[in-house]
Amino acid sequence: MDRSSRNRLNHRHLHLFDGETLFDRIARAVCRAGCLPRKELYEAWEVARRVRRRFRGGRVVDLACGHGLLAQILLLLDKRSPEALAVDLRIPDSAASLAKALQVDWPWLEERLCFVEQSIEGITLSADDLVVSAHACGSLTDLVLDKAMSAGARVAVLPCCHDLNTADTGGLEGWMDGPLAVDATRVARLRAGGYRVYTQTIPAEITPKNRLLLAEPA
Repeated sequence: MDRSSRNRLNHRHLHLFDGETLFDRIARAVCRAGCLPRKELYEAWEVARRVRRRFRGGRVVDLACGHGLLAQILLLLDKRSPEALAVDLRIPDSAASLAKALQVDWPWLEERLCFVEQSIEGITLSADDLVVSAHACGSLTDLVLDKAMSAGARVAVLPCCHDLNTADTGGLEGWMDGPLAVDATRVARLRAGGYRVYTQTIPAEITPKNRLLLAEPA
């Protein structure tokens, strides 16, 4: 199965996820909703698993959330998180369909998930929050990091769409490719801001933009 496919999962794909693992149950809900590309399911799952191995509890704040699947999986992986805030300038209409499909199996999600149509700048964070963002395009990733750092919150981002005309490469382009230089400079900025950094990857067969950056106050 091509985990990088941008084709939407739907009822025709239910047979591909006939097990009783948590992932299979989530995948079946995504199929029933019929609104999410296969790639986004696997990205959200792989990011969430790695985040929860490192960071437990806290209010989940999913910035540039899209359909909010990452926020909901993080709640499913750790029920100690009291709630999740899924924030985007425009929440897709189909996000409600996805949430309802997941609530068939996990009805308690309805009380813990809140969608907010708002700019990232307008969100108030606290030090107890767990801030996440998967594929926030270009400088949005830097905005997510800045918001988390200003609150002293834990943060995890999967960067994409590096704009080398505007991004800070730290003068490292002579040693490494531009997007990696941008991410390395982000690591340096987090460390200079008093953060402990952890770097991981999700499987490259899902997306070539697979560098996962996690950080917490040292």
